[in-house]
Amino acid sequence: MTDDKFGQKVGDTLLDPKNNRIWKGLLWLLAILLLVDVALGWYWSWEPELSEVNRRDGAVAGETMTREVIHVASTLLDKPGGYLSNDMLPHRLWLDNMPSWEFGVLVQLRDVTRVMRRDMSRSQSQSQEDPFLAIAEPQFNFDAESWAMPATESEYRRGIRALENYLEALRRQDGSAQFYARADNLNYWLNEVQNRLGSLSLSLSQSVGRSQLNTDNDTPVGQLDQEERFVKTGWMEIDNVFYEARGASWALVQLMRAVEVDFADVLRRKNATVSFRQMVRELEATQQTLWSPVILNGSGFGVFANHSLVMANYITRANASLVDLRKLLQEG
Repeated sequence: MTDDKFGQKVGDTLLDPKNNRIWKGLLWLLAILLLVDVALGWYWSWEPELSEVNRRDGAVAGETMTREVIHVASTLLDKPGGYLSNDMLPHRLWLDNMPSWEFGVLVQLRDVTRVMRRDMSRSQSQSQEDPFLAIAEPQFNFDAESWAMPATESEYRRGIRALENYLEALRRQDGSAQFYARADNLNYWLNEVQNRLGSLSLSLSQSVGRSQLNTDNDTPVGQLDQEERFVKTGWMEIDNVFYEARGASWALVQLMRAVEVDFADVLRRKNATVSFRQMVRELEATQQTLWSPVILNGSGFGVFANHSLVMANYITRANASLVDLRKLLQEG
């Protein structure tokens, strides 16, 4: 039997009304697979809850903060569904909220490991950098969407192992690793946080759309009218910006709770403990349960809520507290 005749026979068999149960079976199988994928996507979209920082008696300087950085990085990889930003399965087409959350966490991980390597582990600018942090910091800057050769998860886990080695070296107290809990080192990290929060607040506020002047360059006064532009976050990007801010805030709360332990003496000497705790409380408010199934984008004073503006309010208030805190650290 030739190939053409064989193909025609198979086609006639499938099209025979007597065999329509084959098509029904395939449709049922497709429907079940789609339902399972939707259920898994719903489960995988659960955000990790805030957790208390474990404080060990007799902990050395930097131990609590390093352990919390490890916790944040491990949660990014080991939460329900694992790391989803590089997932190639079909649900990746509609499951974009959690990858946005992951990116917000990842940015904070990159910032804090960079400051730890560059400042907190060195006594001065001419000091030798820590070899473990020199490995960890670039690992978290690896491509967030690489799914193979190598996979993103394997590179980030290598960064976690380097942080664990740094933590063990700190605990040995043999001089092989250092952590300097000074006001200037804390201020370096808070400067990074301030820049990130300012950018997130602006992106969230642009959900309603508004005309604004171009503040990105020095425009002559007479040309201000020509530089006015209408800025609005795209309808398909509103939830992405929201969840990125939510992920960044979650990571910051976890890290700041650890920072309050390691830098307790600095905050006390600068009379900045209350300002620091107030800033953390504002960020904690961003993690309240979201009851709406979608991110609403009502106008500023409209009938429907605007979740982006609510998030922007908390982040802006946290950023204002952060500005006051940095002044206390510099001048207090």
